[in-house]
Amino acid sequence: MKKIFIIYTGGTIGMVEDETGTFIPFDFELIKKNLPDLSRTDYELTVHSFDPIIDSSNMTSEIWLTMVKLIQDNYAEFDGFVILHGSDTMAFTASVLSFLLEGLRKPVILSGSQLPISQIRTDARENMMTALEIASAKHNGESIIQEVCILFDNKLFRGNRSFKYNSAKFEAFRSPNYPVLVEAGIHLKYNLEALLNNTGQTLQYHHALDNRVGVLKLFPGITKESIQAVLNSDVRSIVMETFGSGNTTTAEWFLALLKEAIVQGKNIVNISQCKVGSVELGRYETSQGLKAIGVLNGYDMTFEAAVTKLMYLQGEFEDQKNVAHWVERDIRGELTIND
Repeated sequence: MKKIFIIYTGGTIGMVEDETGTFIPFDFELIKKNLPDLSRTDYELTVHSFDPIIDSSNMTSEIWLTMVKLIQDNYAEFDGFVILHGSDTMAFTASVLSFLLEGLRKPVILSGSQLPISQIRTDARENMMTALEIASAKHNGESIIQEVCILFDNKLFRGNRSFKYNSAKFEAFRSPNYPVLVEAGIHLKYNLEALLNNTGQTLQYHHALDNRVGVLKLFPGITKESIQAVLNSDVRSIVMETFGSGNTTTAEWFLALLKEAIVQGKNIVNISQCKVGSVELGRYETSQGLKAIGVLNGYDMTFEAAVTKLMYLQGEFEDQKNVAHWVERDIRGELTIND
């Protein structure tokens, strides 16, 4: 029997309509009732349901740490882990778990659906069954997948490379800066060259997050006061979403504000508002000034990965210089350095 541990947090996959027509979270029994095919498989499933069940918009860092503890407590006994999760914040959860679970040798797969499992046209059944199959897949006694992933619409993505881009189609997630890990057709097609291989690494669980992270999203005409509100807030690091390959205004007052925040000890990480491509600090004149004052390069990290990586690093290190050092380095396959 293939032993799979399921963590049911909630989400659309297990929702029902109340008398007003609003979808509300229900329990895992609804999922089992609508998956008769489970009885024909060789999976031995153990389910941990959150109490109360949550909508993913209510996800918190405390819940993330609870998930880590659940995986740690059950790691030795199970072949793989499936987390049923609402799609809205799934990429954040997948990203942060990738940082908190270091040296994984077993799969942790997040999945869910765009329609509840009780509805006729739901995508839940296929997502669920495919996630279970991949979570149990082994080769020569080793799990094929050794990382945190997202399974949606017949594709398996690296969790910290993914983001939700569509709320109206079954194809809810994309990973434009990293290849798809598995495509599910008649057969499961594994992209073996793209998979993480943690053989020889020591499994480590991390149990600290520091969520003092700010976000500065630039736009033409942004005011000095708006920027100061973010830079002067009680945060240790700031994710700055810039234009194109990392460009910003070259106005002296703007660079002076950033430099002042950096001198005061804040880390500023530059990621692009573009979903495809990478930050290239110094390539254009409009980013040379950023590099000169010590803005950090986020390369091709997603917004979700950048925010949660900073939360993880700040939980690990009190020294801001250590946070700055590691945020620019690939630690879980979350970024590509093209220098």
